[in-house]
Amino acid sequence: MKFAFRFSNLLGAVYRRGNLSFSKDGNSVISPVGNRITVFDLKNNKSETLPVTTTKNITCVGVSPDGHLAILVDEDGAAVLVSLVTRAVLHHFHFHKPVSSIRFSPDGRKFVVTKANVALLYHAPGKRRELNAFVLDKSYYGPYDETTCIDWTDDSRCFVVGSKDTSSWVFGAERWVNLIYYSLGGHKDSVVGCFFEKDSLDLYTLSQDGTLCVWESDTELEGLVLQRRPLRTSRPAQGGEEEEQRGGEDGEPRGEVIKGRADAPKDTEEESSTKNVRFKQISKHFFNKEGDFNNLTAAAFHKDTHILVTGFASGVFHLHELPDFNLIHSLSISDQRISSVAMNSSGDWIGFGCSGLGQLLVWEWQSESYVFKQQGHFNNMADLAYSPDGQYIATGGDDGKVKVWNTSSGLCFVTFTEHTSCVTGVSFTSSGFVIVSSSLDGTVRAFDLHRYRNFRTFTSPRPAQFSCLAVDPSGELVGAGAQDSFEVFIWSMQTGRLLEVLGGHEGPVSGLCFSPVQSVLASASWDHTVRLWDMTDSWQTKETLRLNSHGVALSYRPDGLELAVSTLDGAVSFWNPHTATQTASVSGRHDLESGRKDTDKVTAKQTAKGKSFTSLCYSADGESLLAGGQSKFICIYSIREQILLKKFEISCNLSFDAMEEFLDRRKMTEFGSLSLVDEGVGDGEGVQLSLPGVRRGDMSSRHFKPEIRVTSLRFSPTGRSWAATTTEGLLVYSLDGAMLFDPYDLALDVTPASVRRQLSRQEWASAIMLAFRLNESKLTQEVLEAVPANQIAVVCGSLPEVYVEKLLGFIAVVLERSGHLQFYLSWAQNLLMLHGQNLKNRSGGILPTIQALQRTLQRHHEDLSKLCDWNIYSIRYAAALSNQRGVKRSAKDIHSEEEEEEEEELWSDKLSEASEEETAMVL
Repeated sequence: MKFAFRFSNLLGAVYRRGNLSFSKDGNSVISPVGNRITVFDLKNNKSETLPVTTTKNITCVGVSPDGHLAILVDEDGAAVLVSLVTRAVLHHFHFHKPVSSIRFSPDGRKFVVTKANVALLYHAPGKRRELNAFVLDKSYYGPYDETTCIDWTDDSRCFVVGSKDTSSWVFGAERWVNLIYYSLGGHKDSVVGCFFEKDSLDLYTLSQDGTLCVWESDTELEGLVLQRRPLRTSRPAQGGEEEEQRGGEDGEPRGEVIKGRADAPKDTEEESSTKNVRFKQISKHFFNKEGDFNNLTAAAFHKDTHILVTGFASGVFHLHELPDFNLIHSLSISDQRISSVAMNSSGDWIGFGCSGLGQLLVWEWQSESYVFKQQGHFNNMADLAYSPDGQYIATGGDDGKVKVWNTSSGLCFVTFTEHTSCVTGVSFTSSGFVIVSSSLDGTVRAFDLHRYRNFRTFTSPRPAQFSCLAVDPSGELVGAGAQDSFEVFIWSMQTGRLLEVLGGHEGPVSGLCFSPVQSVLASASWDHTVRLWDMTDSWQTKETLRLNSHGVALSYRPDGLELAVSTLDGAVSFWNPHTATQTASVSGRHDLESGRKDTDKVTAKQTAKGKSFTSLCYSADGESLLAGGQSKFICIYSIREQILLKKFEISCNLSFDAMEEFLDRRKMTEFGSLSLVDEGVGDGEGVQLSLPGVRRGDMSSRHFKPEIRVTSLRFSPTGRSWAATTTEGLLVYSLDGAMLFDPYDLALDVTPASVRRQLSRQEWASAIMLAFRLNESKLTQEVLEAVPANQIAVVCGSLPEVYVEKLLGFIAVVLERSGHLQFYLSWAQNLLMLHGQNLKNRSGGILPTIQALQRTLQRHHEDLSKLCDWNIYSIRYAAALSNQRGVKRSAKDIHSEEEEEEEEELWSDKLSEASEEETAMVL
């Protein structure tokens, strides 16, 4: 149970591709991130990544009107029905083709899915338990090319579908006599968005070339007549073909099939009393001015406020008021194309997603301000570091940025952009308020978390590319290893001066680490050695450890008595730094289990011989080692037994390369793998291949499948979580105590009934011990909150030492989410006061528990201090306002008040002078 870590959150990536959605109350935005979805709570400023994954990247998300269900569809058309309340998967389904959009009806009873040139109408899953949650009702044919967008009328009677063949189709969700289908033209490019007016059949259509068409219907929604008797399949209706069909040629059920044609529907003799619905184009507007060729890429329309938001390929968005097409304002938010636009239920907030930069913005258009602005690393993350209290995580990326993330909220609150090349290492100092980073641009920079500035820049005498970084435990020394000059540079944090250049390695320096307890620096290199440098003896080489292969990474144990080194042959060796002898070794080549890339000519078993661990990290107690590298697995090893304890699969996303051990033979052709063929030529998301002789366009900007790998690993100082920087983002795994049953000293008489029996007898200490022996968090919390506040000191004094540490750890976890702040603070205070000396003697073992408690208290202190400051300012403002309200002052009163203020200033000056004289006399 010690290593029962579960996926907790995904940081470092806020948006990849697909459509954004707002929750029902409009306070949360749902964003697809790779093969997961993240819910950003804008009101409480938190993010949560659901523990639900699809087999490939998510392309579209449909959220039910009540906000309880969501349908996630990936690139291949595999769908997952997810409960947003319980965060659980309810149903799996496959549409067999890529899906372009999905939309629930406003009443929540049906939803429409568009794939290829077909629109499929399904019955929405209800509250009843069903064997098949997706029941196909109707299939609508009409467009000749791929369908792109969907919108419903407010009463869920009709829906409109846009297509790439420049046409829009209005279909009836029921058997209407006067509206089964209707085709609308008027565009010269593919339709990007189509929207109905509120409580009307009037609609707007937008195309990619920046054209808006306004359509007016001659019939209201109440004028739709429901057909009483079914039509015969042999007779065409409204000039189109309509037939009852339950199975297709491919064996896939189609339900009821409705096929439409592009010509206008004709009135039949039987239905002459009811005229068919007809549409008329009443106006046409253009977004692009003369000479502009800015593609419209995304649009959203709010029916209550009549606000139309349009995003363009240049990163510009416009706000227009319809139907008059009045421009409210226009703004550029990015230099990349806007991939998705969404508006919340009130129409105040607008969400924008830019897939090129991985950017997510929420804009309040009335106040013209950002509600939410987050962006992940543009390229891969290279390194990460926990702050000493475990509250923050700093990451460095290949884009040259250093970002700091809050572990409790999951959001980035500061970004440093001073580096001009890839960041190779980041580290916190022991104070927790300074971040040091190294880069390939030849600089090591120190950033202040109080003022958010770069206050130190360390450079070398000759330009060098720094590949690794280390900061000593005191925070006074900064070391960086160079990969081109094979040297280690040491600077002083206080003065910024270069203290020493350590030479001796004959290959690039790949890893640096200061000893936690001694003045010793360890450096690993590709020259098959690890050198230990003594800082107290003129930086001389204390020991040289000979390795069997190239050194890749190294890490000290928290007590400084052991050094772990990863080598290029896939092994991890353990050394005693005092005696310079090897104590143990683990061969991890077979544990990596790397997959086969699409371009590999050899099998995965052969390529695994060249894989190794690129990052090592000891657990907080030093008994186990966390290792990750060029694989989708992260391994935890027991150092004492030298065995593999557990493997974590960080991703099952097949959109990444090297995920499968064997290539799919169905995708192999005589020309090679189908996955290497560029599809979607000319689309906004695909590869744009220029014609012969055409010089415009960048042929090198091609889409590729990134390889899954782990670049850095760190255990949290609290010991309850660890983080990994991967191709997918910053993954955080933590211990979820609520989901585990891990009893301690269990016996037959230890039951919840016996615990509550002790509570009824007011035997508080025995009830707490029984609850901890059963180890159920809810029962333990119930017992603690039943203890009277005046009995806490007595109970804490009568607890055995074994349960003191357990109770402290439990309080650190519960205090983070409980509202009984003073109650649990009194528990912690009494435990530390009464058992402080015994806890100090075992400080090494309980250090993670104390750090977890400190982190929780620090967060509560920050929240309460902000709240108190706000309340003080509000009370002052209200008091000042109440004094001025209803009082009309004349000019004489104002003049007299000014005189009084001057007199008060004179008196205060005299008093201060008198006090100075008195103090001088006393001295």
